[in-house]
Amino acid sequence: MPLMPSTAWPRLLAALLLATSVLAGCTPMSAQNPPSALRPVNAVADGGDERVLLAGHDVVAYFTQGRHQPGSAQFESVYEGVTLRFASAEHKAAFDADPKRYLPQFGGYCTNGIAYGIPWGGDADTWAIIDGRLYIFGGQASKDAFMLDPRANLALAEQYWREEIAGRNSFLQRAYRLVIRVPHYQSGAELAQRVAEAQGRATGK
Repeated sequence: MPLMPSTAWPRLLAALLLATSVLAGCTPMSAQNPPSALRPVNAVADGGDERVLLAGHDVVAYFTQGRHQPGSAQFESVYEGVTLRFASAEHKAAFDADPKRYLPQFGGYCTNGIAYGIPWGGDADTWAIIDGRLYIFGGQASKDAFMLDPRANLALAEQYWREEIAGRNSFLQRAYRLVIRVPHYQSGAELAQRVAEAQGRATGK
């Protein structure tokens, strides 16, 4: 995709600012952008809770049980303005004792998306623990693409999170990087082809 002409920047910025002002009271925008150090996060409004991380899945279960598990509103903690739910009182206690150990990286968004500067997606049932940290993906295809070169992709994700995403509005960042794509951008079809080729080499086909 060709880069946007410099003359288009003012129009893009104006459109983004207008969208932000219109959506300022929108539930998804509010849920994903708490006024805290966790901004932005992959969260949804649920019941009386304005921001529930990972749609209420228990972040401790990934580490202690090796699987994703829905949490319960019976066992909740609020950390930096974001609600986390747990499957048991023990899991809640473990989180409360060391929140940063269990929080998913990149706000719980799809890690492969973050490698493209896009805070988008993130399914609680597709995940990996790498070097003791929890990473969420937007489906198996996204995870497979990321795992083609996890170290390089993780370095890109960390760079874009640090330089562009952390502390910023998820909707604005998403719109920006869906229009102004990163230099290493590849479409879903291109990534799927690379994954298929890698799997073919691994099986000798």
